[in-house]
Amino acid sequence: MLVKTTDDGSKTVYSQRFGEHYGSTFGAAGESKTVFIDAGYTASKADPVSVLEIGFGTGLNAYLTLREAERMQRPTYYESVELYPLEESIVRELSDDELFRKLHFIPWEQPTKISPNFVLHKRNVDLLRATFTRKFDVVYFDAFSPSVQPEMWSRELFAELFAAMNSQALLTTYCAKGEVRRTLQRVGFVTERLPGPPGKREMLRAVK
Repeated sequence: MLVKTTDDGSKTVYSQRFGEHYGSTFGAAGESKTVFIDAGYTASKADPVSVLEIGFGTGLNAYLTLREAERMQRPTYYESVELYPLEESIVRELSDDELFRKLHFIPWEQPTKISPNFVLHKRNVDLLRATFTRKFDVVYFDAFSPSVQPEMWSRELFAELFAAMNSQALLTTYCAKGEVRRTLQRVGFVTERLPGPPGKREMLRAVK
């Protein structure tokens, strides 16, 4: 694992296991805000809101959602699935912000109240074997790309996520590949292409 500073000053991690960065090198924070916060979290009309994140990764999506939840005073339940948690040394290299680190260091498998409006439930489990006990209003689909994790972009997996979402729930992803869009449509989602973050022309949002 190698920590890299991206073009907007935020940091990401290069995974030697998958040969990809966790976030965009053009700006990890910018990508997270555009794809997941603006197009997903703040676009949802649910209040309170429940969020499912596929890939906790560096914790950046959770951290920015936490900050937005407190800004909006919006009660938020945030569940995140991650099979390969970062080592503590990498987390400390990513940020010295204590709240950011707290997201990583709280126990797994245990919903924890981080702030007045934000509960985090981290699950160290393989998404392909995961089951969900609640319905979600927003899904952040932030797996590694289809070229290195094709099993994460299957029709079967998207169908399971569709079943775990409330009516009018939103799924957002940085990936705008035509096959991914068509797979989402086959499952039952209504999809739209949106302008992407720096370095990407487009992204996808899907509505149940």
